[in-house]
Amino acid sequence: MSAPLPAAFAAFDPGAMLAPHVAEALWRGTEVNASAVRTVRTGFDALDAQLPGGGWPTHSLTEVLTPQAAFCEWRLLGRSLPALMQDGGRLYLIAPPKQPHAGGLAQLGVTAEQVLWIDASKPVDRLWVTEQILKSGPAGAVLAWLPQARPEQLRRLQIHAQSCDAPVFLFRPLATLADASPAPLRITVAPAQGWDLEVRIAKRRGSCLDESLYLPAMPGNLADVIPPRLHTVPAAPAVAPSREEASHARALGRIAPPAAARVPVSH
Repeated sequence: MSAPLPAAFAAFDPGAMLAPHVAEALWRGTEVNASAVRTVRTGFDALDAQLPGGGWPTHSLTEVLTPQAAFCEWRLLGRSLPALMQDGGRLYLIAPPKQPHAGGLAQLGVTAEQVLWIDASKPVDRLWVTEQILKSGPAGAVLAWLPQARPEQLRRLQIHAQSCDAPVFLFRPLATLADASPAPLRITVAPAQGWDLEVRIAKRRGSCLDESLYLPAMPGNLADVIPPRLHTVPAAPAVAPSREEASHARALGRIAPPAAARVPVSH
């Protein structure tokens, strides 16, 4: 938890000690900054309440750090996409780890005509494409998967994002949380119990948030078809590996057991 403010700072009253126009512009580091740029609601009230401006920011980068690519992204952003696609908005996908599924995007309110998919494999190409899109003034949302971007490269993207009126999301590995980043907003997201997502705000304009947010993120199309008993999925119990499984795990990468070698592999 954040440490309490010293008494001298707590007693400071801007309205009594400063000119009115100066007091209105004053921001304390312990307060969540009311964003001066346009924001887009996330679709999660608990998350909006903790983000500056009450939603996903425009004119800046948002870093989304995940333990595994293509695992939580759409469940986190899906509720905000319909509003972003209005008035001719497009969804710019730069090097997603899996091919976009037109049917799944349609259920999120994004038609195939609104999706621009750029399959760039080299890190330098991904960065170049992202920069060009930000400079073009896109309408909608920009989603880029940049696992290998360096801090100086992110700073360049942040400069271009400041003139972009669309939210810009960079998806990166959770391990990069220890690296410096110019993105004003950095969040981590991972699956939680059942259909929930565990979200932590690692960086925002304002005071730190130490607690995790647990967001109910069941896809809307599933809520209508799965039975009520599956709306809450219990956590799977941890099972210790058997002696034979442990032996096979130690041999992994050397020689497979004869019995396992005869079993056909299927998807």
